Amino acid sequence: MYAIIATGGKQYKVAEGDEIRVEKLDVETGSEITFDQVLAVSGETFKAGADVADASVTATVTAQGRGKKVIVYKYKRKTGYHKKNGHRQAYTQVKIDKINA
Repeated sequence: MYAIIATGGKQYKVAEGDEIRVEKLDVETGSEITFDQVLAVSGETFKAGADVADASVTATVTAQGRGKKVIVYKYKRKTGYHKKNGHRQAYTQVKIDKINA
């Protein structure tokens, strides 16, 4: 059984026991979180839309962190313009406990 959830402007396909990294959520490590925005659920049959209006996915927060550094380098020729910038995206790692469909 799997579900498709939406959080942080992205969609994730999850199953029970999966560990995924989502956009940073303001919750403590070890706490439980519920994703209410379920787009589809597939078990014996595939359900989407109004059929999954009351579905939810329960997960436990396992870690908070920041990803690998991405270098952003801007350059314009003939003008002497160089700009180097780095970025580390913050994330929350969650473990999917249960799909309530």
